Amino acid sequence: MNRPFPCRHSIRLQNYDYSRAGAYFVTICTQDRVCLFGGIENGVMVLNDYGCMVRDEWLNTSETPEQIQRGEFVVMPNHFHGIVIIAESVVGAIHESPFDELLPIRERAIRESPLRESPLRESSQQARQQRRQMALSKIIGRFKMLTAKRINIIRQLAGVPVWQRNYYEHVIRNEADYGQIAEYMADNPRRWEEDALHPNRIG
Repeated sequence: MNRPFPCRHSIRLQNYDYSRAGAYFVTICTQDRVCLFGGIENGVMVLNDYGCMVRDEWLNTSETPEQIQRGEFVVMPNHFHGIVIIAESVVGAIHESPFDELLPIRERAIRESPLRESPLRESSQQARQQRRQMALSKIIGRFKMLTAKRINIIRQLAGVPVWQRNYYEHVIRNEADYGQIAEYMADNPRRWEEDALHPNRIG
């Protein structure tokens, strides 16, 4: 069953330091860029059942700690764009833990003290960025795993890849950067014919 898809879902926060918290614009493509999630009709993304599963999984926050927030997103025929915001407390707590260990973080996370000016400042910042990226990788990996499992149950193709192996990420530096990315996603269905991931432009 095809359903029109409202392409934006905003949790944009005013006066929020996106660069300090770690905000990322993520793009995930389907395996072989196959148009698996529906199609564009009159500039609007119309989701099929698989596309609805992707949308619903992204919106499902019941198992996501409040320090990991999911911002604007859009499901396109053969790819997904979304924003993930990772709070500083997650950066301080993640270390090498599996993503599932983050679930009770609301009760146990402790904010890091402000960094002092020292020769170690740069290396400390680099370490925090690495932990952010580790957290992001776990979040996206879990999202891909759960959506692929649901889709493959329906199409009876257990173990067949739904998503390509990697994903693309862009660090959101500030509010203006966030706004430009959100606008791009909102406009993505209307400009589908011009999209670099459109089947006619691949190859």
